[in-house]
Amino acid sequence: MAISRLLVEKFRNLNAVELEFAPGFNFLVGNNGSGKTSLLEAIFYLGHGRSFKTTVTNRIISYEEPYFTLFGQIQESRHQWSVGLQKLRQGNTLVKINGEDGNKIADLAHLLPMQLITPEGLTLLNGGPSFRRAFLDWGLFHHHSGFHSAWRNLNRLLKQRNAVLIQRQPYAAIRVWDLELAKFAHQVSRWRTEYAEALRPKIEQTCQLFLPEIEINVSFHQGWDKDTEYGDLLAQSFERDKALGYTFSGPQKADFRFKTNGLPVEDVLSRGQLKLLMCALRLAQGEHLMKEKQRRCIFLIDDFASELDQFKRALLAERLQQSDSQVFVSAITQDQLKEMKVETGKLFKVNEGIVQAPD
Repeated sequence: MAISRLLVEKFRNLNAVELEFAPGFNFLVGNNGSGKTSLLEAIFYLGHGRSFKTTVTNRIISYEEPYFTLFGQIQESRHQWSVGLQKLRQGNTLVKINGEDGNKIADLAHLLPMQLITPEGLTLLNGGPSFRRAFLDWGLFHHHSGFHSAWRNLNRLLKQRNAVLIQRQPYAAIRVWDLELAKFAHQVSRWRTEYAEALRPKIEQTCQLFLPEIEINVSFHQGWDKDTEYGDLLAQSFERDKALGYTFSGPQKADFRFKTNGLPVEDVLSRGQLKLLMCALRLAQGEHLMKEKQRRCIFLIDDFASELDQFKRALLAERLQQSDSQVFVSAITQDQLKEMKVETGKLFKVNEGIVQAPD
C-alpha cells in the first residue's frame, strides 16, 4: 500500500501542493515551522479523518478559507484507488472513493493503514490506558471485519448505561441493555486478548533488537476479573455504579501494559529508550499486519533525529527498510538523515508552506 500522488489545498500553511511520492522512502526537510509536519498531518488526515495535532478543525483550515481539500491516489500491487476528503469550517466532512460519494472515514482508514511516530507519541507508554487500547483497536480494525461495528455498539451501550445511572433509575431500566452490553464486551475483550497475545512475541523480538540491555514484559488486562461473567458483574455492581454515576469496570478500562523489572517502563526508561520502545511497538504492529493480511503500513515519522543517537537511528532506519513499506520522514537537515542510507528515496524541501519536489 502506497500513496503515489497527493494534492493538498488550504491545509494549514501549505500552499496548493501537488506531489508524486516514491513507493519507498520520502524525506521532508525544512526548518521548524516550514510546513513539513503539516504535510505529514495532511497525509495522516487522509487516512484517519482527523489530525494528530488538534481536534479543532478551524485551526487546520487556512486562514479565512471555508474548507480544506485532500486528494490522493493509492497503489497496491495491481490495484489503484483515488480518494478525496474535504472538511468544511462548519464541521461537515465529505469523503469520496473512486469518485463515489457516501463513503465513511472508516472506509478511508481501511484503505490506508498508517503508523505514526512523533516526539509526542510517547503517550502510548506514559499516557493513560486509552492510548494503549487505541493501539490494540487499530490492529483489530484491520484484522477483523466485524470489530468496528462491535466496538461502536459497545461504546453506544456504555453511554446509554451511564446516562441511566446518572438519572438514578432502578436496575430494571437497564437490565436488557446490560445483557446486550455484556455480549459485546466479551466479544471485544476476546479479540483484544487474542490480538495482544499474537502481537507479544513480535514486540518482544523487536524490543530485543532496539533495547537489548532491557527485558520488556508485555501483558493485557481486559478491565475486569477474567474469571467473572461481565453480565453478572454489571448486575452486582449496579448500586456502586449508580453512586459513581458511571460504569466502573469493563472493556473501557482495559490496558496493554509494558514493564521492566516489575515496574512500568515510563518509571524506569529514559526518553530516548521510551522512543525506541514506541518505535518497536509501531514497527511490530505494522509487520504483524503484513504477515497476517499481506497489507503494508505507511509509516509517518516526524522529527526522525529527536532523542536518538546515530547508532539507534541507524537501527531504526534498517528496520524500516526491511519492512518494504512506504515511509515519510521529516527532519530539519539532510545530515540528520544520513543513517537512512537510502539511494532510491525522494527528497522534498519545505519552506514557508512551499514544497519543492526533486528534479
